Amino acid sequence: MAETAAVFGEESSMAANVHVSGAQLPLSMVSEGQTATVARVKGNPELRQHLAELGFVEGAQVKVVSRVNGDVIVNVKGATFGIGRDMAKHITTA
Repeated sequence: MAETAAVFGEESSMAANVHVSGAQLPLSMVSEGQTATVARVKGNPELRQHLAELGFVEGAQVKVVSRVNGDVIVNVKGATFGIGRDMAKHITTA
């Protein structure tokens, strides 16, 4: 029940405790037009910090606006920008 409540924003304090289950894909594989939830960000501390500053944090909703060969243009937290496939591979979505 906490998972459902966190997804719908009813108990935001529990969102950090939500365990993401089901199919997970790197952001580089998410289809154009699809919205996904960030499940995990991998990489060295500097890369994870950079991605967090862009809005790629656990639970964030990311919409893939366009995708070409793994490079993606995304909309996250109201900002639209492009990231390369190498960076997108470090972002696991559900």
